[in-house]
Amino acid sequence: MTISTKSFYFAFQSTFMDNYKEDLKHIRTMMERSSTFISLSGMSGIVAGFIALSGAYSVYTLLVRHQIDYFDGKPNFYGLSLLKQLVLIGLITLGLALASGVWFTVRKSRKNNLPLWSNTTKSVLLHLSIPLVAGGLFCLILIFNNNFYLVAPLMLLFYGIALVNVSKYTLPEVFWLGICEVILGLCGGIWVGYGLLLWAIGFGLLHIAYGTYMHFKYDAK
Repeated sequence: MTISTKSFYFAFQSTFMDNYKEDLKHIRTMMERSSTFISLSGMSGIVAGFIALSGAYSVYTLLVRHQIDYFDGKPNFYGLSLLKQLVLIGLITLGLALASGVWFTVRKSRKNNLPLWSNTTKSVLLHLSIPLVAGGLFCLILIFNNNFYLVAPLMLLFYGIALVNVSKYTLPEVFWLGICEVILGLCGGIWVGYGLLLWAIGFGLLHIAYGTYMHFKYDAK
């Protein structure tokens, strides 16, 4: 084998190995993208945070209007009229937050040419919905038994568990957001009377901070 032939052989081998490595990298990336729900938008977290803060403020002003001190740490008994208004505020807040999350997720999926409905999406919804549904039903039981002061902490607790549960199908930041929500929920069980404040921090401020971080790390590229 002449020198020129050897040079050609080694050049061909080097090029082949480089292409092979690039193909493996591309395949690995495709597999990670297909097994991870990466259509989460940072803007959805920011908007959901402001919606949650608005909802918490609405609840607080409603309680003040009815001369109820939520922060006294004592069990309060709400009348049927007030209870209906609180549930209405909760449903509106939840509906707006979900609508904004879906809208931003769909927009990001279309922008990045990612499939919105896939096996990963089904896994995300399944693992997210089980703790949320269980927590929602348990909160309804608490309301029925007039244990209103525990509703906000348990909402944080079950929401945090849901995020930790679903984090293996999403981005790693979701896991730590879930841990923070769990801690706030436990704190709400210790410092009774500050559940609404902790709820505003967990669903409001933490979502805004999380969404801002996610936006600049993943979206603003």
